[in-house]
Amino acid sequence: MDWPVGVKAEALFSSDRALSIIDQDAPVWACLDPNNPTGLKHRLNETLATLGSNHPSDVEFLTIDERKGPVHVAEGAVLEPHVHLIGPCLIESNVTIRSHAYVREYTWMMDGSLLGHASESKHALFLPGAKAPHFNYVGDSVLGSNVNLGAGVKLSNLRHDGEAVGIWLDDVRRATGLRKFGAIIGDGAQLGCNAVTNPGTVLGKSCMVHPNSTVGGFHAEGSVVR
Repeated sequence: MDWPVGVKAEALFSSDRALSIIDQDAPVWACLDPNNPTGLKHRLNETLATLGSNHPSDVEFLTIDERKGPVHVAEGAVLEPHVHLIGPCLIESNVTIRSHAYVREYTWMMDGSLLGHASESKHALFLPGAKAPHFNYVGDSVLGSNVNLGAGVKLSNLRHDGEAVGIWLDDVRRATGLRKFGAIIGDGAQLGCNAVTNPGTVLGKSCMVHPNSTVGGFHAEGSVVR
């Protein structure tokens, strides 16, 4: 299928890390396909196979579940008390995870990213500097570098009827082939408090979403969404 350039990695992300692990010939959400051999799930498993498990020993009330795969927390990451980690997941150096965060399987948090108090992530890629700091849900999503989610922002990833997620492009709803797909958020985008993205949302670089908004579909670089 011929997809517009705006939904591909080169238009949404600038970091070398992003462009090295996300297929640049497909729409970015292809990396969320659990069966994609170059997708997030497989890339993370390959990386963890090299790194192995690594757990901090000085975090109070930290709980770790490795029944599904290893948990690797790099030196220099900061984890506050009462964090729960489910493998496979990778927490890189200079990441901050605040108290009572729930980090579920296939979370990959890159250098300088942040997950806040009482926030949850699952099958999600946080590119360098991405932040979900306050009561956020990030599921089946990619957050670009220096993205910031305001307090209470939720990235909804599943249709109520359980059917495959589509995305609106040029007033046409096109199939993504994914049952679970939250949001792809380009570098530097900012979402105001209590905004919600519907399943299958793509925000270009430097988009701004106003507080209390419900957002869906594709929004080009620099868009202001009310």
